[in-house]
Amino acid sequence: MSLVRKFATVGGATLGSRIFGFARETLMAAALGTGPMADVFYAAFRFPNLFRRLFAEGAFNAAFVPLFSKEIEANGVAGAKRFSEEVFGVLFSVLLVITIVMELSMPLLVRWIIAPGFADDAEKFSLTVRLAAVMFPYLMCMSLTAMMSGMLNSLHHFFAAAIAPVFLNVIMIGALLYALHTGAEPATTAWYLSWSVLAAGLLQLAVVYIGVRHAGMSIGFRWPRITPNVKRLLVLAVPAALTGGITQINQIIGQAIASGKEGAIAALQYADRIYQLPLGVVGVAVGVVLLPELSRALKGGHQVEAANIQNRSIEFVLFLTLPAAAALWVLSDEIIRVLYERGAFSEQNTAVVASILAIYGIGLPGFVLIKALQPGFYAREDTKTPMRFTGISVAVNSTLAISLFPLIAERGIATAEAAAGWINAVLLFVTLLRRGDLMWEWPLVWRAARLVVASAVMAMVLIYFSDRWSAWLSPSSGLLEQVAALGALIGIAMVVYFVTAFAIGGASLGMIRRNLQRRGRQQ
Repeated sequence: MSLVRKFATVGGATLGSRIFGFARETLMAAALGTGPMADVFYAAFRFPNLFRRLFAEGAFNAAFVPLFSKEIEANGVAGAKRFSEEVFGVLFSVLLVITIVMELSMPLLVRWIIAPGFADDAEKFSLTVRLAAVMFPYLMCMSLTAMMSGMLNSLHHFFAAAIAPVFLNVIMIGALLYALHTGAEPATTAWYLSWSVLAAGLLQLAVVYIGVRHAGMSIGFRWPRITPNVKRLLVLAVPAALTGGITQINQIIGQAIASGKEGAIAALQYADRIYQLPLGVVGVAVGVVLLPELSRALKGGHQVEAANIQNRSIEFVLFLTLPAAAALWVLSDEIIRVLYERGAFSEQNTAVVASILAIYGIGLPGFVLIKALQPGFYAREDTKTPMRFTGISVAVNSTLAISLFPLIAERGIATAEAAAGWINAVLLFVTLLRRGDLMWEWPLVWRAARLVVASAVMAMVLIYFSDRWSAWLSPSSGLLEQVAALGALIGIAMVVYFVTAFAIGGASLGMIRRNLQRRGRQQ
């Protein structure tokens, strides 16, 4: 299967998840708006979600996949099964201890980390503590899910792991529809959502477990023991745990600062959901596929092939994220109005969330490039260098967020996150280049510059048509008219971008043919 087709498999499943995520956020906006209960739920949910990114996705995608792939090469499926069972025993035990400690410490965590701005409001503080306690076991489910997803990706079974997140959105949509149907109070709706998160975690774990069994492997429980392989995994996973959740680290800092203003947390969350669509579809797909591909090439001693895979991934990322960034900047108001402005979500909410989304758009290519560059370190079993860059990025984010929030409120937090993401991406790129792990290709540089020009042309066309169609995109128009107008704008943008990119040499049939014909090395 070609590299781009693997990207498409994972990206397509992720796109499905993001579409359901949009439906979920639209219902959430109608049910809770940006009021206090929305702040409470998002604050409570952000914490287990942060730990999931730190201890699950980031750590295991970085550490487990290369070691699991190496074990398959060295000792076959039987050796890989033994290794996965050793890891499962240790992981399950550690997660159980973490969950118990966090549950007992939840009031302190909410007061000092999750939402210090809630401390003066007894009702918001108490409800945040209880909702976070209900949802924190989601971490355990998703960490085990991440491990099994790593196994599936290493075995070239990408779909089950990519489709599993859909079930979180489906179950939460069910809870929201029930709450809206029964006319539940906002606090009751928040409770429904919290229990739906826990139920979804259990279902996602079941989906990937069935996928692993279908791939020809089974996992039994072994008493936790620190074997040499497990020790190596821990050595790699600890730095990766701090690196893999860079976006979440920055957002939890922003949340703590934003908790001082009512509605700020929810506004950031609504904007984040939109920009997570291209970040998820492109960034997650590239990160998931690229790590096992690079690991196999490097294990076979194919250094040139590995560098070529890395460059083609960067090219793929820029080809899709540059126009997405331009579109988010130009159409932020229209996108937020069409998707969210109804029910408890007001015109004032639209203005605030749209300004955040426009800034997130600037940071989008940087965040996706991080996903394309980090595997270049992880495949070489280097998790410490990205960790150091993450530390620099978090320091920049914290400083800017604290400095800018008093001046431009939520937009200051978004600006800090975007700047931190770009700094991290530049550091990763320069380091790979200096080490000789990344090839400098002048044709790639010139194509990237032309893609910037094509994106700018597309943006100007969007500005023209969004002004001409402003009446159809206004709240006074019906929802179907607004959706049709926004869809037409997106369609025009795609045509203009692709035609311009091909016309000026930013893309070519040869580039697409190379990516489609490049096949991953099979084990």
